[in-house]
Amino acid sequence: MAVEMIMPKVDMDQETGTVVEWLKTEGQQVTEGEIILVIETDKIAIDVESPGTGILQGISAQPGDVIPIGTVIAYILEEGEELPEGAVKTQAAQASSAPAAQHLEESSRVQATPVAKKMAESHNIDLLTVPATGKGGKVTKKDVQAAIELEKPETSAGDLIASPAARRTARIKGVDLSLVRGTGPGGRIQASDVESFQPLIGTPTAVGVKSGESIPLIGMRRTIAERMTASYQTIPHVQFTVSVDMTKFIQVREDYNKLALERGDGKISVTALLVKLVAMTLSNHPMLNSSLVGDNIVLHQDINIGVAVALEKGLIVPVIKNAAKKGIRAIADETNDLVTRARSDQLSSTDVKGGTFTITNLGPFGIEQFNAIINSPEAAILAVGATQQEVRALPDKAIAIRPVMRFTLSADHRIIDGSVAARFVADLKETLENPILMNY
Repeated sequence: MAVEMIMPKVDMDQETGTVVEWLKTEGQQVTEGEIILVIETDKIAIDVESPGTGILQGISAQPGDVIPIGTVIAYILEEGEELPEGAVKTQAAQASSAPAAQHLEESSRVQATPVAKKMAESHNIDLLTVPATGKGGKVTKKDVQAAIELEKPETSAGDLIASPAARRTARIKGVDLSLVRGTGPGGRIQASDVESFQPLIGTPTAVGVKSGESIPLIGMRRTIAERMTASYQTIPHVQFTVSVDMTKFIQVREDYNKLALERGDGKISVTALLVKLVAMTLSNHPMLNSSLVGDNIVLHQDINIGVAVALEKGLIVPVIKNAAKKGIRAIADETNDLVTRARSDQLSSTDVKGGTFTITNLGPFGIEQFNAIINSPEAAILAVGATQQEVRALPDKAIAIRPVMRFTLSADHRIIDGSVAARFVADLKETLENPILMNY
């Protein structure tokens, strides 16, 4: 009996899901509980399991399609079973359910080396689905071998055991999993292992993006494009930039990390300390922690700081809830956990919701100063630049070299007057230059 595969609902307020990637193709055998699809909702990638065991047929949603929840997007059929009468099929699905002979004819026209064709035939690999890296777009033995590795189930690759998230991360980064040391149970390769993998000089890796390549605007990238465009077009941004002497900030962080080392705790990151000091300053400037909802300005009771994290495929903003009420140790642990899970595609939808203010830090990339687009419906965003050594004139007229950082506040001018934003910027500058104030 045909088993329906529907677009799942994973959030209370979710109405649609975006198809990101099918891990199995039309006509392939699948097993109940096996991850065969990746969807995205609210910028979170979600692995979808097969609802049954059988043959995947009638795929009616392709990468980039935005599908209402509950919609049937494929079927799992028994051997020889036909699609249910009246099954909804898109043009792509109708093409994929064409007679096998027609599909084989299309595959035969794919440019491939003789060895690649033989390998694909013996392993039941569809050459139409294999990315070609050979000259003139020809599929090579190496390309087919890579496709074979991706088709192997998680526990059938000999000593190589990797989680689905690790395999997906490896595909995105072009990492050979056989070179990665697994830190999970039984040597299982985790997504974090792939993220931290550093290939040796000369290690062959796949090229993620090629010159002249056309990249579909789908999934997270499309979500970012739509939201940033809407924010930039509808919100009147006003920017305020100041420079900060980070001498005491750096010293306080060093003191915290000495204490953390003595206690066997993890380090306090720059981001964690920034989150704490920004949250403390926001508690005295409620207009900066607000949103425009219809004709009302809503002043949020909680201060939830979003931390922008750059990924290979885009940007994601996990949120540290109630940051003003948490200690620096708790914020450091939570920040590290959220950033780690963001980079390994393991965030839940609740991890990225409820933000009231965002910090984006491009300092690690050497960017000295930049303007950020507000993460709607928030009222402001803080863009943090690199800390660099500069010559400064001190209050006693002496000249000294000091570590200086510039930050820029982008504010929604519909909600926040210039003087209100300026007072916040001045207070934040004083707080960053005198972190002891957080304990005053």
